[in-house]
Amino acid sequence: MGLKDSVDVSDAVARVGLEKLGYKQEMTRSRGLVHILFMTLAIMAVPYGLAAPIATSLIGGGPAVIIWGWILVSILTQSLALSLAEICSKYPTSAGAYYWCYRLASPRTRVLASWINGWLTVVGVWTIALSVTFGTAELVVAGAGIYLPDWVATTWQTYLIFLGVTAVACLFCLFFNRHLPALDIICACWTGLGIIVILICLSTTAAAGRRSVSFALGHFDPSHSGWTPGWSFFIGLLPAYTYSAIGMITNMAEEVHNPSEILPKAITSSIPIGTLTGVTFLLPILFTLPDIETLLKVPSGQPIGVMFTLVMGSKAGGFGLWFIIFGIGMFCAISISCAASRATWAFARDKAIPFHQTFSKISPRLGDVPVNTLLLSTVIQILLGLIYLGSTAAFNAFVGVAVMCLGASYAMPVAISLMDGRQDMHDAPFNLGRFGTAINAVAVFWIMFAMVLFSMPAVIPVTSVSMNYASVVFVGFGVISAVWYLINGRFHYTGPSIPEESTDTSGSNRSTSPLRG
Repeated sequence: MGLKDSVDVSDAVARVGLEKLGYKQEMTRSRGLVHILFMTLAIMAVPYGLAAPIATSLIGGGPAVIIWGWILVSILTQSLALSLAEICSKYPTSAGAYYWCYRLASPRTRVLASWINGWLTVVGVWTIALSVTFGTAELVVAGAGIYLPDWVATTWQTYLIFLGVTAVACLFCLFFNRHLPALDIICACWTGLGIIVILICLSTTAAAGRRSVSFALGHFDPSHSGWTPGWSFFIGLLPAYTYSAIGMITNMAEEVHNPSEILPKAITSSIPIGTLTGVTFLLPILFTLPDIETLLKVPSGQPIGVMFTLVMGSKAGGFGLWFIIFGIGMFCAISISCAASRATWAFARDKAIPFHQTFSKISPRLGDVPVNTLLLSTVIQILLGLIYLGSTAAFNAFVGVAVMCLGASYAMPVAISLMDGRQDMHDAPFNLGRFGTAINAVAVFWIMFAMVLFSMPAVIPVTSVSMNYASVVFVGFGVISAVWYLINGRFHYTGPSIPEESTDTSGSNRSTSPLRG
């Protein structure tokens, strides 16, 4: 049997499996393991995710927080990746976590659980996409600061740059959908070669001087944060943001060959690869790190451009390394916008968002793009970005909101399964076996802690500028979804549709609705 025949057979099996989950095949399956793994890595965008919040890590304690915090976060996140991979292997659908909640929860609570989870998911994917596109815009400002050190971008200027980044990401997702798998491979090559270039350039130049091993791996100064040393270390763990969207890849399930096998492999493999990538990226930076006080005084608050310039000893050298990070940011913006549109489309397909008839359509002419949900996600980002014009502190809360919403959406099905004694996971193709309970428990507690962490201000005493409004925005979105449930959801949302034959093997699910297409 040839490769094409093998793929056709696996796609036929996947189509039947999707129908058993309650959905018709509407998307074209065009992604294999390499494509989906590289898309996962593109969404994680490790060098970008570590570089963008580096100021917070320096405030939290410096080099020790940066390197050991990254390793700690990676180990804890692996438990979440394993937990999601197990559930995903049994229920590989673009509906993702809210579908899992519906299948795993009791008949009495499953509709509400899936509604809550679905809104956590869509708010999470919208705000994480916003944080990436806006973060890339701020990276542009940092790049401009290399040649214009006295220029401080106004809020309007930053917002206009953000509009440009968002437009590029949207256009790629809209008109080049068939080429996105190839783009993910290009992103992986760009990232890998870029890290090697950064490693060689920083290590051989070190114009700002070299640091000792004790400094690079052990220097810890919590004085900039005002917190106690222990909590200051955790405050510096903002690089956890890098892993916050690992579950978004499940929203691509209906475009993947043999998703029950490939998606778990991609999710679980991405963390070790990301960890190694991060360590390789961070070590040359820590061994050549310029004066921390100088970096924290950068007017834009984004010191990566200045840091590279000081280490390279020239503006051209600094700009060249900055451009590598900027490229990774753009690749990430495109991949994460694509995944966000699929998550929104899946929720609309189950009649959970306003005007779901419109937003549940896809465009075969453009390569199976859910055009309306892609545009919806983009418009929401643009509207939320306007908040930046009024209050930068309130806008910065969206990074924390994204982590909190996505983290909560991932933790819910894991926690539900855990409380049910993991009964539904015994026949999962990717099974955690006897270690499942411990792994699930670590994942849930880590998410709970991360949600608290991302609600805290980085610096005390707190001012109107340094205040972290993430918890306020998180509750605000929760109130909006609750009101919409009372107005509309409780009358029209019945949860994902599950065929009768699919529920015979699960005692907790008895829905007999027809397939949804």
